[in-house]
Amino acid sequence: MAESAADLVILGGGSGGYACALRAAELGLSVVLVEKDKLGGTCLHRGCIPTKALLHAAEVADAAREGDQIGVKSSVAGIDMAGVNTYKDGVIARLYKGLQGLVSSRGITYVEGSGTFIGPNTVEVNGQRYTGRYVVLATGSYARSLPGLEIGGRIITSDQALTLDQVPKRVVVLGGGVIGVEFASVWSSFEAEVTVVEALPRLVPNEDEFASKQLERAFRRRKIKAKTGVKFTGAAQTDEGVTVNLENGESLEADLLLVAVGRGPNTAGHGYEDAGVKMERGFVITDERLRTNLSGVYAVGDIVPGLQLAHRGFQQGIFVAEEIAGLNPAPIDEAGIPRVTYCEPEVASVGLTEAQAKERYGEVQTLTYDLAGNGKSQILRTSGAVKLVKAGAEGTPGPVVGVHMVGARVGELIGEAQLIYNWDAHAEDVAPLIHAHPTQTEALGEAHLALAGKPLHTHG
Repeated sequence: MAESAADLVILGGGSGGYACALRAAELGLSVVLVEKDKLGGTCLHRGCIPTKALLHAAEVADAAREGDQIGVKSSVAGIDMAGVNTYKDGVIARLYKGLQGLVSSRGITYVEGSGTFIGPNTVEVNGQRYTGRYVVLATGSYARSLPGLEIGGRIITSDQALTLDQVPKRVVVLGGGVIGVEFASVWSSFEAEVTVVEALPRLVPNEDEFASKQLERAFRRRKIKAKTGVKFTGAAQTDEGVTVNLENGESLEADLLLVAVGRGPNTAGHGYEDAGVKMERGFVITDERLRTNLSGVYAVGDIVPGLQLAHRGFQQGIFVAEEIAGLNPAPIDEAGIPRVTYCEPEVASVGLTEAQAKERYGEVQTLTYDLAGNGKSQILRTSGAVKLVKAGAEGTPGPVVGVHMVGARVGELIGEAQLIYNWDAHAEDVAPLIHAHPTQTEALGEAHLALAGKPLHTHG
Protein backbone atom coordinates (compact mmCIF):
# COMPACT_ATOMS: atom_id res chain seq x y z
CA MET A 1 0.00 0.00 0.00
CA ALA A 2 1.39 3.37 -1.04
CA GLU A 3 2.07 5.81 1.77
CA SER A 4 2.44 9.59 1.72
CA ALA A 5 3.76 11.67 4.64
CA ALA A 6 2.97 15.27 5.62
CA ASP A 7 3.10 17.53 8.67
CA LEU A 8 -0.67 17.58 8.88
CA VAL A 9 -3.48 15.34 7.57
CA ILE A 10 -6.99 16.82 7.83
CA LEU A 11 -10.05 14.61 7.48
CA GLY A 12 -12.88 16.82 6.23
CA GLY A 13 -12.93 19.91 3.99
CA GLY A 14 -15.70 21.96 5.60
CA SER A 15 -15.26 25.29 7.43
CA GLY A 16 -13.02 23.83 10.16
CA GLY A 17 -10.96 21.60 7.87
CA TYR A 18 -10.24 24.08 5.09
CA ALA A 19 -9.49 26.95 7.51
CA CYS A 20 -7.01 24.70 9.29
CA ALA A 21 -5.46 23.69 5.95
CA LEU A 22 -5.12 27.28 4.68
CA ARG A 23 -3.61 28.61 7.93
CA ALA A 24 -1.25 25.64 8.32
CA ALA A 25 0.00 26.06 4.73
CA GLU A 26 0.50 29.78 5.39
CA LEU A 27 2.65 28.81 8.40
CA GLY A 28 4.87 26.61 6.21
CA LEU A 29 3.45 23.19 7.09
CA SER A 30 2.85 20.49 4.48
CA VAL A 31 -0.87 19.65 4.41
CA VAL A 32 -3.05 16.82 3.09
CA LEU A 33 -6.77 17.71 3.01
CA VAL A 34 -9.25 14.84 2.54
CA GLU A 35 -12.88 15.47 1.52
CA LYS A 36 -15.41 12.89 0.27
CA ASP A 37 -17.95 15.40 -1.08
CA LYS A 38 -17.30 19.04 -2.03
CA LEU A 39 -14.76 21.42 -0.57
CA GLY A 40 -16.60 23.88 1.69
CA GLY A 41 -18.75 21.25 3.41
CA THR A 42 -22.25 21.70 4.81
CA CYS A 43 -22.02 25.47 5.32
CA LEU A 44 -21.24 26.31 1.70
CA HIS A 45 -23.33 23.66 -0.05
CA ARG A 46 -26.22 22.67 2.27
CA GLY A 47 -26.24 25.14 5.15
CA CYS A 48 -25.39 28.78 5.84
CA ILE A 49 -24.88 30.05 2.31
CA PRO A 50 -27.87 28.48 0.47
CA THR A 51 -30.29 29.17 3.36
CA LYS A 52 -29.21 32.82 3.57
CA ALA A 53 -29.68 33.14 -0.20
CA LEU A 54 -33.26 31.86 0.22
CA LEU A 55 -33.78 34.27 3.13
CA HIS A 56 -32.61 37.17 0.94
CA ALA A 57 -35.09 36.13 -1.78
CA ALA A 58 -37.76 36.07 0.95
CA GLU A 59 -36.74 39.58 2.09
CA VAL A 60 -37.04 40.87 -1.49
CA ALA A 61 -40.52 39.28 -1.76
CA ASP A 62 -41.60 40.95 1.50
CA ALA A 63 -40.21 44.32 0.36
CA ALA A 64 -42.08 44.09 -2.96
CA ARG A 65 -45.30 43.09 -1.19
CA GLU A 66 -45.03 46.01 1.25
CA GLY A 67 -43.94 48.64 -1.32
CA ASP A 68 -47.33 50.38 -1.29
CA GLN A 69 -46.89 51.17 2.41
CA ILE A 70 -43.94 53.43 1.60
CA GLY A 71 -45.29 54.86 -1.64
CA VAL A 72 -43.61 52.44 -4.06
CA LYS A 73 -46.04 50.68 -6.40
CA SER A 74 -44.85 47.07 -6.31
CA SER A 75 -46.28 43.61 -5.82
CA VAL A 76 -45.28 39.96 -5.96
CA ALA A 77 -46.54 38.25 -9.10
CA GLY A 78 -45.32 34.90 -7.77
CA ILE A 79 -42.30 32.94 -6.59
CA ASP A 80 -40.34 31.29 -9.38
CA MET A 81 -38.47 28.56 -7.47
CA ALA A 82 -36.38 27.67 -10.54
CA GLY A 83 -35.17 31.30 -10.62
CA VAL A 84 -34.60 31.37 -6.85
CA ASN A 85 -32.56 28.16 -7.07
CA THR A 86 -30.51 29.51 -10.01
CA TYR A 87 -29.66 32.61 -7.95
CA LYS A 88 -28.80 30.48 -4.89
CA ASP A 89 -26.68 28.03 -6.88
CA GLY A 90 -24.84 30.91 -8.56
CA VAL A 91 -23.80 32.31 -5.16
CA ILE A 92 -22.56 28.87 -4.08
CA ALA A 93 -20.70 28.28 -7.36
CA ARG A 94 -18.77 31.57 -7.13
CA LEU A 95 -17.73 30.94 -3.52
CA TYR A 96 -16.84 27.29 -4.29
CA LYS A 97 -14.65 28.28 -7.22
CA GLY A 98 -12.85 30.87 -5.07
CA LEU A 99 -12.25 28.34 -2.30
CA GLN A 100 -10.89 25.73 -4.75
CA GLY A 101 -8.49 28.36 -6.10
CA LEU A 102 -7.27 29.23 -2.59
CA VAL A 103 -6.58 25.60 -1.67
CA SER A 104 -4.73 24.85 -4.91
CA SER A 105 -2.67 28.07 -4.73
CA ARG A 106 -1.39 27.24 -1.23
CA GLY A 107 0.24 23.95 -2.27
CA ILE A 108 -2.20 21.84 -0.23
CA THR A 109 -2.51 18.19 -1.34
CA TYR A 110 -6.25 17.80 -1.89
CA VAL A 111 -7.55 14.21 -1.82
CA GLU A 112 -11.07 13.35 -2.96
CA GLY A 113 -12.57 10.34 -1.25
CA SER A 114 -13.97 9.00 2.00
CA GLY A 115 -11.19 8.83 4.59
CA THR A 116 -10.83 6.41 7.50
CA PHE A 117 -8.72 7.29 10.52
CA ILE A 118 -6.68 4.20 11.32
CA GLY A 119 -4.54 5.83 14.03
CA PRO A 120 -2.37 6.89 15.58
CA ASN A 121 -1.38 9.34 12.82
CA THR A 122 -2.67 7.75 9.61
CA VAL A 123 -5.69 8.30 7.37
CA GLU A 124 -6.58 5.86 4.60
CA VAL A 125 -8.37 7.00 1.42
CA ASN A 126 -9.12 4.74 -1.55
CA GLY A 127 -6.35 2.27 -0.57
CA GLN A 128 -3.77 5.03 -0.14
CA ARG A 129 -2.36 5.86 3.30
CA TYR A 130 -1.50 9.39 4.38
CA THR A 131 0.50 9.85 7.57
CA GLY A 132 0.94 13.13 9.37
CA ARG A 133 2.85 14.26 12.41
CA TYR A 134 -0.56 15.57 13.36
CA VAL A 135 -4.09 14.58 12.32
CA VAL A 136 -7.17 16.83 12.51
CA LEU A 137 -10.64 15.22 12.55
CA ALA A 138 -13.17 17.59 10.95
CA THR A 139 -15.94 15.44 9.46
CA GLY A 140 -18.82 17.80 10.28
CA SER A 141 -22.48 16.99 10.83
CA TYR A 142 -25.64 15.63 9.20
CA ALA A 143 -29.33 16.56 9.45
CA ARG A 144 -30.82 14.50 12.28
CA SER A 145 -34.20 12.80 12.27
CA LEU A 146 -36.19 11.23 15.11
CA PRO A 147 -36.41 7.49 15.91
CA GLY A 148 -38.96 5.82 13.65
CA LEU A 149 -39.32 8.87 11.38
CA GLU A 150 -38.25 7.93 7.86
CA ILE A 151 -36.99 10.76 5.64
CA GLY A 152 -38.39 10.55 2.13
CA GLY A 153 -41.27 11.74 -0.05
CA ARG A 154 -43.12 14.50 1.79
CA ILE A 155 -40.99 14.17 4.93
CA ILE A 156 -37.79 16.11 4.35
CA THR A 157 -34.76 17.62 6.12
CA SER A 158 -33.05 20.93 5.35
CA ASP A 159 -30.97 19.11 2.70
CA GLN A 160 -34.04 18.46 0.52
CA ALA A 161 -35.70 21.76 1.50
CA LEU A 162 -32.90 23.63 -0.28
CA THR A 163 -33.71 22.06 -3.65
CA LEU A 164 -37.53 22.20 -3.77
CA ASP A 165 -38.84 23.12 -7.21
CA GLN A 166 -42.06 24.65 -5.85
CA VAL A 167 -43.33 26.35 -2.71
CA PRO A 168 -45.51 24.10 -0.52
CA LYS A 169 -48.99 25.54 0.24
CA ARG A 170 -48.99 24.19 3.81
CA VAL A 171 -45.92 23.08 5.72
CA VAL A 172 -45.26 21.82 9.24
CA VAL A 173 -41.80 22.50 10.64
CA LEU A 174 -40.74 20.06 13.34
CA GLY A 175 -38.27 21.94 15.53
CA GLY A 176 -38.24 25.61 16.55
CA GLY A 177 -34.47 26.05 16.69
CA VAL A 178 -32.33 28.02 14.24
CA ILE A 179 -32.92 25.85 11.15
CA GLY A 180 -36.65 25.48 11.81
CA VAL A 181 -37.43 29.16 12.28
CA GLU A 182 -35.29 30.18 9.29
CA PHE A 183 -37.20 27.88 6.92
CA ALA A 184 -40.51 28.87 8.52
CA SER A 185 -39.62 32.48 7.79
CA VAL A 186 -38.70 31.79 4.15
CA TRP A 187 -41.84 29.81 3.39
CA SER A 188 -44.09 32.36 5.07
CA SER A 189 -42.56 35.11 2.91
CA PHE A 190 -43.20 32.84 -0.09
CA GLU A 191 -46.89 32.79 0.99
CA ALA A 192 -47.07 29.28 2.44
CA GLU A 193 -49.13 28.50 5.52
CA VAL A 194 -46.57 27.53 8.19
CA THR A 195 -46.87 25.79 11.57
CA VAL A 196 -43.81 25.28 13.78
CA VAL A 197 -43.91 22.47 16.37
CA GLU A 198 -41.38 22.67 19.22
CA ALA A 199 -41.29 20.22 22.16
CA LEU A 200 -39.59 22.77 24.45
CA PRO A 201 -41.64 25.65 25.93
CA ARG A 202 -40.41 28.32 23.48
CA LEU A 203 -38.98 28.99 20.02
CA VAL A 204 -35.17 29.38 19.72
CA PRO A 205 -34.89 27.74 23.18
CA ASN A 206 -31.11 28.25 23.42
CA GLU A 207 -31.54 32.03 23.31
CA ASP A 208 -32.43 34.38 26.17
CA GLU A 209 -36.14 34.13 27.04
CA PHE A 210 -36.54 37.79 25.99
CA ALA A 211 -35.49 36.90 22.42
CA SER A 212 -37.91 33.96 22.25
CA LYS A 213 -40.84 36.18 23.33
CA GLN A 214 -39.93 38.88 20.80
CA LEU A 215 -39.66 36.32 17.99
CA GLU A 216 -42.91 34.55 18.92
CA ARG A 217 -44.73 37.92 18.90
CA ALA A 218 -43.26 38.78 15.47
CA PHE A 219 -44.18 35.35 14.08
CA ARG A 220 -47.78 35.80 15.29
CA ARG A 221 -47.92 39.11 13.40
CA ARG A 222 -46.64 37.28 10.32
CA LYS A 223 -49.34 34.60 10.81
CA ILE A 224 -46.73 31.87 11.40
CA LYS A 225 -48.30 29.45 13.88
CA ALA A 226 -46.09 28.15 16.69
CA LYS A 227 -47.07 25.19 18.84
CA THR A 228 -44.57 25.10 21.72
CA GLY A 229 -44.31 22.71 24.64
CA VAL A 230 -45.93 19.92 22.61
CA LYS A 231 -44.30 16.69 21.48
CA PHE A 232 -44.54 15.09 18.06
CA THR A 233 -45.79 11.49 18.10
CA GLY A 234 -45.76 10.48 14.43
CA ALA A 235 -46.41 11.29 10.78
CA ALA A 236 -48.15 9.47 7.95
CA GLN A 237 -47.90 10.45 4.30
CA THR A 238 -50.02 9.79 1.23
CA ASP A 239 -49.79 10.98 -2.38
CA GLU A 240 -51.85 14.03 -1.38
CA GLY A 241 -50.08 15.15 1.79
CA VAL A 242 -48.73 14.34 5.23
CA THR A 243 -50.56 14.11 8.57
CA VAL A 244 -48.55 15.12 11.62
CA ASN A 245 -49.73 13.83 15.01
CA LEU A 246 -49.00 15.56 18.31
CA GLU A 247 -49.01 14.26 21.90
CA ASN A 248 -52.00 16.45 22.80
CA GLY A 249 -54.14 14.51 20.30
CA GLU A 250 -54.02 17.21 17.63
CA SER A 251 -53.40 16.34 13.96
CA LEU A 252 -51.97 18.76 11.40
CA GLU A 253 -52.43 18.36 7.65
CA ALA A 254 -49.69 19.63 5.34
CA ASP A 255 -48.02 19.21 1.95
CA LEU A 256 -44.60 18.83 3.58
CA LEU A 257 -43.10 18.03 6.96
CA LEU A 258 -39.66 19.60 7.49
CA VAL A 259 -37.70 17.73 10.15
CA ALA A 260 -35.44 20.36 11.74
CA VAL A 261 -34.48 18.72 15.03
CA GLY A 262 -30.81 19.67 14.90
CA ARG A 263 -27.65 18.17 13.44
CA GLY A 264 -25.75 15.11 14.57
CA PRO A 265 -21.96 14.57 14.52
CA ASN A 266 -20.79 12.86 11.34
CA THR A 267 -18.40 10.40 13.01
CA ALA A 268 -19.78 6.94 12.19
CA GLY A 269 -17.79 4.89 9.67
CA HIS A 270 -14.61 6.96 9.92
CA GLY A 271 -12.78 4.59 12.25
CA TYR A 272 -12.59 6.95 15.22
CA GLU A 273 -13.74 4.52 17.92
CA ASP A 274 -11.73 1.61 16.53
CA ALA A 275 -8.62 3.82 16.65
CA GLY A 276 -9.32 4.60 20.33
CA VAL A 277 -10.63 8.18 20.06
CA LYS A 278 -12.67 9.09 23.14
CA MET A 279 -16.32 9.62 22.13
CA GLU A 280 -19.61 10.53 23.80
CA ARG A 281 -22.99 10.22 22.05
CA GLY A 282 -21.14 10.25 18.71
CA PHE A 283 -19.17 13.43 19.48
CA VAL A 284 -15.37 13.55 19.73
CA ILE A 285 -14.26 14.72 23.19
CA THR A 286 -11.45 17.28 23.30
CA ASP A 287 -9.82 19.54 25.87
CA GLU A 288 -9.90 23.36 25.59
CA ARG A 289 -6.96 23.17 23.16
CA LEU A 290 -8.99 20.84 20.91
CA ARG A 291 -6.70 17.87 21.61
CA THR A 292 -8.31 14.43 21.68
CA ASN A 293 -7.12 11.71 24.06
CA LEU A 294 -4.70 10.49 21.33
CA SER A 295 -1.33 12.24 21.03
CA GLY A 296 -1.09 14.49 17.97
CA VAL A 297 -4.79 14.09 17.09
CA TYR A 298 -7.08 17.14 17.19
CA ALA A 299 -10.78 17.63 16.38
CA VAL A 300 -12.67 20.74 15.22
CA GLY A 301 -16.15 21.86 14.19
CA ASP A 302 -19.52 20.15 14.54
CA ILE A 303 -18.07 16.84 15.81
CA VAL A 304 -16.84 18.63 18.97
CA PRO A 305 -19.61 19.25 21.56
CA GLY A 306 -20.78 22.87 21.58
CA LEU A 307 -22.28 25.38 19.16
CA GLN A 308 -22.60 23.92 15.66
CA LEU A 309 -21.67 27.07 13.76
CA ALA A 310 -19.48 27.47 10.68
CA HIS A 311 -17.57 30.40 12.17
CA ARG A 312 -16.80 28.37 15.31
CA GLY A 313 -15.33 25.54 13.19
CA PHE A 314 -13.43 28.09 11.07
CA GLN A 315 -11.82 29.70 14.13
CA GLN A 316 -11.07 26.31 15.68
CA GLY A 317 -9.31 25.29 12.45
CA ILE A 318 -7.10 28.39 12.63
CA PHE A 319 -6.46 27.74 16.34
CA VAL A 320 -5.29 24.16 15.71
CA ALA A 321 -2.98 25.20 12.83
CA GLU A 322 -1.38 27.84 15.07
CA GLU A 323 -1.17 25.42 18.00
CA ILE A 324 0.64 22.83 15.85
CA ALA A 325 2.98 25.54 14.52
CA GLY A 326 3.91 26.43 18.12
CA LEU A 327 2.26 29.88 18.26
CA ASN A 328 0.41 29.03 21.52
CA PRO A 329 -2.91 30.77 20.64
CA ALA A 330 -5.40 31.67 23.40
CA PRO A 331 -8.20 29.10 23.86
CA ILE A 332 -11.57 30.00 22.34
CA ASP A 333 -14.26 31.19 24.79
CA GLU A 334 -17.41 29.43 23.56
CA ALA A 335 -19.68 32.09 25.10
CA GLY A 336 -17.81 34.74 23.08
CA ILE A 337 -18.85 33.20 19.75
CA PRO A 338 -21.61 35.30 18.13
CA ARG A 339 -24.87 33.53 17.30
CA VAL A 340 -27.28 34.72 14.59
CA THR A 341 -30.64 33.32 13.46
CA TYR A 342 -31.47 34.88 10.08
CA CYS A 343 -35.26 34.66 10.13
CA GLU A 344 -37.40 37.81 9.89
CA PRO A 345 -36.90 39.43 12.36
CA GLU A 346 -33.30 38.33 13.00
CA VAL A 347 -32.12 37.14 16.41
CA ALA A 348 -28.48 37.81 17.35
CA SER A 349 -26.66 37.25 20.63
CA VAL A 350 -23.26 36.87 22.26
CA GLY A 351 -22.26 36.00 25.80
CA LEU A 352 -24.56 34.72 28.54
CA THR A 353 -28.34 34.70 28.81
CA GLU A 354 -29.81 36.35 31.91
CA ALA A 355 -30.38 32.91 33.46
CA GLN A 356 -26.79 31.80 32.77
CA ALA A 357 -25.39 35.09 34.12
CA LYS A 358 -27.40 34.74 37.35
CA GLU A 359 -26.06 31.22 37.76
CA ARG A 360 -22.48 32.41 37.30
CA TYR A 361 -22.51 35.81 39.04
CA GLY A 362 -25.43 35.67 41.46
CA GLU A 363 -26.73 39.19 40.97
CA VAL A 364 -27.03 40.79 37.54
CA GLN A 365 -28.49 43.96 36.06
CA THR A 366 -30.38 43.97 32.76
CA LEU A 367 -31.49 46.73 30.44
CA THR A 368 -33.77 46.52 27.41
CA TYR A 369 -33.74 49.21 24.72
CA ASP A 370 -36.70 49.16 22.34
CA LEU A 371 -35.89 49.68 18.65
CA ALA A 372 -38.90 52.03 18.49
CA GLY A 373 -36.46 54.70 19.72
CA ASN A 374 -34.01 54.03 16.87
CA GLY A 375 -34.34 56.15 13.70
CA LYS A 376 -32.98 53.59 11.21
CA SER A 377 -35.20 50.85 12.66
CA GLN A 378 -38.21 53.14 12.13
CA ILE A 379 -37.09 53.71 8.52
CA LEU A 380 -36.75 49.94 8.04
CA ARG A 381 -40.18 49.50 9.70
CA THR A 382 -38.83 46.87 12.06
CA SER A 383 -39.69 46.29 15.69
CA GLY A 384 -37.51 44.56 18.27
CA ALA A 385 -35.12 45.39 21.07
CA VAL A 386 -31.59 45.17 22.46
CA LYS A 387 -31.14 43.53 25.88
CA LEU A 388 -27.93 43.91 27.88
CA VAL A 389 -26.92 41.70 30.80
CA LYS A 390 -24.32 43.11 33.22
CA ALA A 391 -22.52 41.14 35.93
CA GLY A 392 -23.21 42.48 39.44
CA ALA A 393 -26.09 44.34 41.07
CA GLU A 394 -27.32 47.76 39.95
CA GLY A 395 -24.96 50.50 41.07
CA THR A 396 -21.92 48.22 41.18
CA PRO A 397 -19.29 48.16 38.43
CA GLY A 398 -19.27 45.08 36.21
CA PRO A 399 -18.71 44.01 32.59
CA VAL A 400 -21.47 43.47 30.05
CA VAL A 401 -21.66 39.66 29.90
CA GLY A 402 -24.55 39.24 27.45
CA VAL A 403 -25.96 41.12 24.45
CA HIS A 404 -29.25 39.89 22.94
CA MET A 405 -30.94 41.53 19.94
CA VAL A 406 -34.09 41.00 17.88
CA GLY A 407 -34.99 43.01 14.77
CA ALA A 408 -34.33 43.31 11.04
CA ARG A 409 -30.59 43.11 10.22
CA VAL A 410 -29.43 42.89 13.85
CA GLY A 411 -27.04 40.13 12.72
CA GLU A 412 -24.94 42.98 11.31
CA LEU A 413 -24.68 44.51 14.82
CA ILE A 414 -23.19 41.40 16.41
CA GLY A 415 -19.63 42.40 15.42
CA GLU A 416 -19.62 45.31 17.87
CA ALA A 417 -21.53 43.27 20.45
CA GLN A 418 -18.91 40.51 20.41
CA LEU A 419 -16.12 43.06 20.90
CA ILE A 420 -17.99 44.46 23.93
CA TYR A 421 -18.31 40.96 25.42
CA ASN A 422 -14.87 39.61 24.51
CA TRP A 423 -13.04 42.69 25.81
CA ASP A 424 -14.94 42.63 29.12
CA ALA A 425 -16.20 46.15 28.43
CA HIS A 426 -18.28 48.01 31.00
CA ALA A 427 -21.26 50.12 29.94
CA GLU A 428 -19.18 53.19 30.89
CA ASP A 429 -16.55 52.13 28.30
CA VAL A 430 -19.08 51.89 25.46
CA ALA A 431 -21.29 54.90 26.34
CA PRO A 432 -18.78 57.58 25.12
CA LEU A 433 -18.20 55.85 21.75
CA ILE A 434 -19.88 57.79 18.96
CA HIS A 435 -22.24 55.76 16.78
CA ALA A 436 -23.13 57.10 13.32
CA HIS A 437 -26.64 58.48 12.86
CA PRO A 438 -28.99 57.15 11.62
CA THR A 439 -27.81 53.56 11.99
CA GLN A 440 -29.04 50.58 13.95
CA THR A 441 -25.68 50.46 15.77
CA GLU A 442 -26.95 53.54 17.62
CA ALA A 443 -29.32 51.18 19.43
CA LEU A 444 -26.28 49.46 20.96
CA GLY A 445 -24.82 52.84 21.91
CA GLU A 446 -28.06 54.08 23.47
CA ALA A 447 -28.54 50.84 25.40
CA HIS A 448 -25.08 51.23 26.94
CA LEU A 449 -25.73 54.91 27.67
CA ALA A 450 -28.83 53.88 29.59
CA LEU A 451 -27.01 51.07 31.41
CA ALA A 452 -24.30 53.58 32.37
CA GLY A 453 -27.00 55.69 34.02
CA LYS A 454 -27.37 58.24 31.19
CA PRO A 455 -30.60 57.26 29.41
CA LEU A 456 -31.60 59.64 26.61
CA HIS A 457 -34.26 57.94 24.49
CA THR A 458 -35.26 55.35 27.08
CA HIS A 459 -37.13 55.41 30.34
CA GLY A 460 -34.17 53.93 32.19
